[in-house]
Amino acid sequence: MKHPIQRLDSSRRNTLAHSISTSLTGSMLLLAGALASSSAFAQEQATNLDRITVTGSNIPRTNTETPSPVQVVTRQEIDRTGKTTVAEYLQTLTADGAGSIPKTFGNGFAGGGAGISLRGLGAGSTLVLLNGRRMATYGLADDGQKVFTDLSTIPLDAVERIEVLKDGASAIYGSDAIAGVVNIILRSDFNGAILRASYGLSGDSDGDAKKATLTAGTGDLATDGWNAFFSLDVGKTDAIKISDRKDRKWIGTGDIRRWGYDAGDAQFLGGAYLSGGTAGGTGPNGSVFDSTGHLVALPGCAGLTTIPGQNDATAQAQGCLWDPAQQFRDLTPEEKYVNVFGRASFAFGEGGEVYTEIGYSKKETVFSNTPSGVSGGWGYPGGPVNANSGPGATVLGPTHPDNPIPGQASRLRYSAWDVGPRVTNNTNEFNRFLVGVKGNWGEWSYDTAYLHSGTDLTNKRTGFLRYSAVRCALGDPNCAGGVWRIGDNAGQNSQALYDFISPTISARAKSSLDMFDFTVSRSLMDLKGGPLGLALGTEWRRTSNSLTPQTYTDVGDIIGLGYSAYDGTQNVYAGYVELSAPVLEQLELSGAVRYDKYESGEGKATPKLGVKWTPVDWVALRASYAEGFRAPNPAENGDGGLAAFSNARDPARCAASGNDPAECGARQVAIITRPNPGLKPEESKSYSVGIVLQPTSSTSLTVDAWEIKRTNEIAQGSTADAIAAGNVLRDSNNLNGVANTGTILAVNTAYVNANSSRVRGIDTDIRQTFDLGPGQLELDMQWSHVLKFERTEGDTTVDYVGTHGNCDVTNCIGTPQDRINFGTTWKQGNWSVSGVANYISSLDNKDARGGSYLAFYEDGTPVEKISSFTTFDLSGRWNVTEAFELNASVQNVFDKIAPLDPSTYGAVNYNPLHFSGAIGRYFTVGAKYTFN
Repeated sequence: MKHPIQRLDSSRRNTLAHSISTSLTGSMLLLAGALASSSAFAQEQATNLDRITVTGSNIPRTNTETPSPVQVVTRQEIDRTGKTTVAEYLQTLTADGAGSIPKTFGNGFAGGGAGISLRGLGAGSTLVLLNGRRMATYGLADDGQKVFTDLSTIPLDAVERIEVLKDGASAIYGSDAIAGVVNIILRSDFNGAILRASYGLSGDSDGDAKKATLTAGTGDLATDGWNAFFSLDVGKTDAIKISDRKDRKWIGTGDIRRWGYDAGDAQFLGGAYLSGGTAGGTGPNGSVFDSTGHLVALPGCAGLTTIPGQNDATAQAQGCLWDPAQQFRDLTPEEKYVNVFGRASFAFGEGGEVYTEIGYSKKETVFSNTPSGVSGGWGYPGGPVNANSGPGATVLGPTHPDNPIPGQASRLRYSAWDVGPRVTNNTNEFNRFLVGVKGNWGEWSYDTAYLHSGTDLTNKRTGFLRYSAVRCALGDPNCAGGVWRIGDNAGQNSQALYDFISPTISARAKSSLDMFDFTVSRSLMDLKGGPLGLALGTEWRRTSNSLTPQTYTDVGDIIGLGYSAYDGTQNVYAGYVELSAPVLEQLELSGAVRYDKYESGEGKATPKLGVKWTPVDWVALRASYAEGFRAPNPAENGDGGLAAFSNARDPARCAASGNDPAECGARQVAIITRPNPGLKPEESKSYSVGIVLQPTSSTSLTVDAWEIKRTNEIAQGSTADAIAAGNVLRDSNNLNGVANTGTILAVNTAYVNANSSRVRGIDTDIRQTFDLGPGQLELDMQWSHVLKFERTEGDTTVDYVGTHGNCDVTNCIGTPQDRINFGTTWKQGNWSVSGVANYISSLDNKDARGGSYLAFYEDGTPVEKISSFTTFDLSGRWNVTEAFELNASVQNVFDKIAPLDPSTYGAVNYNPLHFSGAIGRYFTVGAKYTFN
């Protein structure tokens, strides 16, 4: 059922048109009045503008340095890193942060997608454009909530450059541009043909990556009056399993006891008894609770685990320890894809052009994870499910042949290794079609286009357990599906039984975007510093997002699998005006305002102001102020809901245990969140002030201080507050007779406009070129230093800078204070060699500054820090002939190992930010041939 949409009648349409017209007219008069006081209106013809358009503005400029900070990434900068996809490169940017979505997070809600999160404010607050226009969002929402643009649908070989606007841009682009804009600019024309091929292999001889690209075009717009080209990009990357890194210290194992941890604090080590044997015990042999509430192990541990020293005696004492991640989980998923981009343009009249673009992408991602357990807690729209205790507990029936306590329905803990891994297969198809016309009409330049874009994703899963079927096969001797034998006796089961308890399940996600826009611009007059530029525009767009829930999750019948579903449509009408005024040779002022009206009734006006002062030719000072917003998406205010998992501390259990470290660390809990149709848009205010220095033609330095304040933040209600208020489902294993201290299984929340964030930092970009002898040396460095990352919930404000928080966002990767990229390239004749060093600062292993530690060693001392991490990438190119080029790269040249991180849930014992340190050294060789 679609989200209800009220259609505008004619009177409402007139009201909307009048409100936009009034807003734009008032803003234009305000800016024009200010400018008129600086310079009298010129009587002569205004100077025409050069057609240089920079991301963040609709007005063509005569230079690329705007009042707003824009990082321009050239194709050379991308190539020198050895990265083979747009997503891989963008996630190395120093401005990327928490909420970024790597393709390796295959077991997340948005598995198979890849997104960027500028300033750590989430992928949903970073607007991604392709050639200056939007794309349909990925079918699966991040954390089941935040819709975002999937970067992996863009063919890298068609990319000309990438422009990253690092302040708010809602005045130009509307919703979602709170943290900034990433504009991926593809080739606009091409003549000839280029064939590229590459092959990648890790230092461990796995993770093979094969890629081939063909780009071909014909026609010349200037001489022939037309041009058409296409780019075809195909590739396949093999999976790497955790077991493939079993000798790479903690990367290849869930068992981190040898590095000083207790079995209960190693979140990826299975089977351990927790809380004195009253919890845990989910091993391959199985264990049940006796009449006193303590676990009793089933036989067969020694034959079912790969960890030495395990037997029936140790299993009874501490649980059957085993390493399911090493046996079943992927480090990186298998991926196959094809990306196509095509463009055609036709000239007419004096400077007119009709253009069309097509894009198609199909990608399949397969991720293997650990086997499912038979118990636990999860949620669905009807509420939480408790399969651990109470009437819903999963039990071995009194007559089950594997029940060690005959005559008793015994509560069971068991990891279904015999069923096999949980495998997620995502197949996503993306399409994009654009047709437009641009040109000149008198003194005006115009650009108008219609865009359609969409995604269609099928998510299939195997290895998951159906709750009702499991309870039947374990608890009912007359079950129609048969009796499920477990542990040592699992070999007696038939395939029909496994088909009964573990059916293939699936979900379907769709998104679509239809958009029409019209922009005109011109020079109004000559001011002392140059022409006064004006741009006017209007836009209509309709977006829709829908996700059907995974089979059986709408009734809570898949063990441990969170529920996610949404359905809704948004229609948006917008109008905007922008002025750029070089009032003096040394002073440029700019301003813009946009009004977006949503068909549901919400409307939002967002202004932006900028100033740039150039006291001397090689020094410029700039500043900007912008307001922004992000409208609620269908996953937040539509039909549906979410049941997910996160890590949380339990103060009640910690206190009842006398602050026992084993009970005070963060543990996994289910979070059940309801959508809220009463949500308001998130709003933001962003500020930047910076200096641009270019003392020589080969030296440049920019330093920009920035701050973003986001209010009405749409988020799940505070997990900590819900736990403190008792909005939780607990197990029955109370501590020391204290009521309501059982292990938390689920927390109940809703989406709310209850939070606010303030992020502040400094960006530095330094570039220097030297002519040395017969060659040229290019140096550059980007450094992002975060000063504050505060989040306010109710009356409580916490700062996450330099800590492992905020763990409520994707992957729990933390908020490093510093990220630095330093690159150097040496060019001489037909050769070039590049090196790039990437540095990520250390993290305090706390949930926030001054907060609680998230993990402890076996002796009770806290894990205080996650170490800093530095890698070095090397690449080289040789133009054998004018037509033939060979290239090669080595990522993580020195084979640095990612620091041990016991707190993140996005990867096994390493932080996803340090991904290259998990893979190890990686080699890529390639060739390019250009056909004349």
